[in-house]
Amino acid sequence: MSISTTVVLNNLCHCPKDTHHRFIQSKPSLFLAPFPLSSPSSSSSSKLSLFSNSNNNNNASLNLCNYRTPHKFNPPKFETFATNTDTLESLQSSDVLFHQTFPIIRTQLVEGKIFVRLDQGKDLKNWELTVGCNVPGKWILHWGVSHVDDVGSEWDQPPRDMIPAGSVPIKDYAIETPLKKSPSSAEGDTFQEVRIDLKPNSEISAINFVLKNEETGVWYQHKGRDFKVPLVNNLKEDANVIGRKKGFSFWPGALGQISDILLKSEETNNKVQDKSSVSKDPKQENRQVEGFYVELPITKEVTVNNSISVSIRKSPEAVKNLLCIETDISGDIVLHWGVCRDDSRRWEVPPAPHPPETVAFKDRALRTRLQPRDNGKGGSVQISLGEEFSGFLFVLKLNENTWLDDKGNDFYIPILGSSSLLIGNSEDRSEVVKKDGTEEGSKEESTSAFTDEIISEIRNLVTDISSEKNRRTKSKEAQESILQEIERLAAEAYSIFRSSIPTFSEKTVVEPELAVELETPLSPDLPPKVSSGTGTGYEIVCQGFNWESHKSGRWYMELKDKAAELASLGFTVIWLPPPTESISPEGYMPKDLYNLNSRYGTVDELKDVVKKFHEAGIKVLGDAVLNHRCAHFKNQNGIWNIFGGRLNWDDRAVVADDPHFQGRGNKSSGDNFHAAPNIDHSQEFVRKDLKEWLCWLRKEIGYDGWRLDFVRGFWGGYVKDYLDASEPYFSVGEYWDSLSYTYGEMDHNQDAHRQRIIDWINATNGTSGAFDVTTKGILHSALERCEYWRLSDQKGKPPGVLGWWPSRAVTFIENHDTGSTQGHWRFPGGKEMQGYAYILTHPGTPSVFYDHIFSHYKNEIASLISLRTRNKINCRSTVKICKAERDVYAAIIDERVAMKIGPGHFEPPSGSQRWSFVMEGRDYKMWEASS
Repeated sequence: MSISTTVVLNNLCHCPKDTHHRFIQSKPSLFLAPFPLSSPSSSSSSKLSLFSNSNNNNNASLNLCNYRTPHKFNPPKFETFATNTDTLESLQSSDVLFHQTFPIIRTQLVEGKIFVRLDQGKDLKNWELTVGCNVPGKWILHWGVSHVDDVGSEWDQPPRDMIPAGSVPIKDYAIETPLKKSPSSAEGDTFQEVRIDLKPNSEISAINFVLKNEETGVWYQHKGRDFKVPLVNNLKEDANVIGRKKGFSFWPGALGQISDILLKSEETNNKVQDKSSVSKDPKQENRQVEGFYVELPITKEVTVNNSISVSIRKSPEAVKNLLCIETDISGDIVLHWGVCRDDSRRWEVPPAPHPPETVAFKDRALRTRLQPRDNGKGGSVQISLGEEFSGFLFVLKLNENTWLDDKGNDFYIPILGSSSLLIGNSEDRSEVVKKDGTEEGSKEESTSAFTDEIISEIRNLVTDISSEKNRRTKSKEAQESILQEIERLAAEAYSIFRSSIPTFSEKTVVEPELAVELETPLSPDLPPKVSSGTGTGYEIVCQGFNWESHKSGRWYMELKDKAAELASLGFTVIWLPPPTESISPEGYMPKDLYNLNSRYGTVDELKDVVKKFHEAGIKVLGDAVLNHRCAHFKNQNGIWNIFGGRLNWDDRAVVADDPHFQGRGNKSSGDNFHAAPNIDHSQEFVRKDLKEWLCWLRKEIGYDGWRLDFVRGFWGGYVKDYLDASEPYFSVGEYWDSLSYTYGEMDHNQDAHRQRIIDWINATNGTSGAFDVTTKGILHSALERCEYWRLSDQKGKPPGVLGWWPSRAVTFIENHDTGSTQGHWRFPGGKEMQGYAYILTHPGTPSVFYDHIFSHYKNEIASLISLRTRNKINCRSTVKICKAERDVYAAIIDERVAMKIGPGHFEPPSGSQRWSFVMEGRDYKMWEASS
């Protein structure tokens, strides 16, 4: 097992502020779960910022002052960051003017192997399959079997006598068995394995499995598919049969979740050893079990904790400051540094003397090699600086391709003078170097000139194609080519417009909302105003099911018994699972929309549970799957696209651009869901039928509103049509796509992601809210990597949808897809209450997952809901962010509630407002304003 550091390749240049730079950013593919598409050549970086120079030419220039890269790291363990005193005097010394330690977490790849062996058992009659792994971690074998007569790639559960002790059944098709340390392993050996006994005369044709890392939730597959161990010789040749000479890829989960673990795609060293074979059974001529042994490479990310410490003290011999930098990072480290004279932070080279082994870099900076420390770990350097300088700037060069900076900026240390330097952390350091007006102006002029050129080109093309002479002389193909070029240019111009001017204006939305609040004062004596589809603003939603709720067959009745308890906890809305007949038991592959006898219960039980919740004062949302529908019959080509039941549509109801279902409708107005026929909502008969169905559900069942599934699949304007017809009390759409990443790192700026959600809400004319997937994703990185600075955008507002259109943002940390037994995008373990401390105190409409309510979190969640309710926090509440730093986020909401999450320290400001402590939990704390 070896360790190798992976890096991110970028081009860096040192330049004046008025020079523009473009960095090529990789765009991840879109999947249902919003994760980045990673590749073996990219990796996450250090806690502060690990970036690289792909150009090994020493003459390349370095931009260390304006480059900003997004970050994604594991949470820092602050207890490991002890200050070394090899070169620094004790901090208790009176002449130390400044000291700061920057914790750094770097990622490295640990390389290992997965071992698969099929061998005869001890009795030489049966066989034994062994799957092992020598990479440290908690590993789970997720496996099932295929039978001789199976068609396709279906999994089944194995016979009981094959299942090892400690295994857990997964639904009705798989088993999960934990890998355990091998009895033959030496002490300190990380090898783990699981052994499965096989009987060669069974009807099993193959064993299928994937390997799961329980700590990270990552699934490891063989060449992008399940592993397949053949047990008969007539098994169809397939790329995922073990034993071929290829490597690993990673499995993103059943719905396409992309992991942050990078797998090395090198040619594998398969070692296949023919062991023995079993003679053919006359009853099973095709059976022939053959032994083999295969090793396949695997890599797993691990984190390495380091730190950089900077201290400044007065020189006893001259009117100078002595600045000392030390780090515990091993290797040949080079300090790339300079000084500045004012807040512009322009780099310049200070006069001599300079430390030993210092060389100039293009008259703009100096490079000094750090000297090894006495303990042999890391290096340090001491620099003498005059008091005429206001600041010290630096980055660290770890090797030719790898650099460390501070959240995309240069490290900056103030050195204005002894009076301005205090021991401790500098909380007011600016994270972003502000651009001067000339730069902004030149950028606007450049953008304007470019769009003018595009518009001029479009005009010329339009003139060319519209002239009567050209219409007669140009062929139809030529005219179509010109029209396509016009369309391309228009799209490019619109893209530039979108990037330079936000398509969503806060004023256009916020001011009407404020007007509503003025018309309807927040008083307990007056009923709050209800807007169609958006409720009163004081809703607290409970998701009333998980991915396994259908299994009992009587979920409605089980939920009915909890109505009073959920009401007492403070929930005002409950979201029920899809009610219709469905090909999948969970309800998300609907077939006959008017058949409401589902795996969750009968139609009468559904009516009963809705009535019970109404009696408890809780509104009820139905889960409406409008994007797709499973067919009843095949067409003449054998394609399932003819529907039955009351809505007996033909293939005109299916979009034309889904290659799987041969629809005769129009092209889709959104993204296709390829597992079922996508409905063409542009067809008037389809919209008419769906509006009638939604109105029927409102009247017949008593639903108060909707949770709309996969709204990315069709235009939001159709949603407006459906909501105008059904007039729901509350509506929320699931618009879920990938967040913005660069080289596998989540970007700090997620405006493009939340803009897409805002665009969909706008298309509904604001009649529906949407789940704030942006906020969930940012909370993941902030809490998991201890990067709480992510929770404030460039304008000091919340960075998700709730920062732009809070009354339409439905915030959540987990649901049936991301959590439960699916776990496609599970919230960081152990940090769930920090997530709820955030969404239950902030604007937007919070949604709480069923599994968390009925768990050990119940009392804490109830206390947070009570805090929100008694302080009248609502979807339009105001947020004042007080801190958004590396290890702490703190905010004051409506001047009534103060909160903080993260291990860092925060106390509400003392002044005219007095604060009383209310509650605290693991890394979160709450205060209320005293009356």
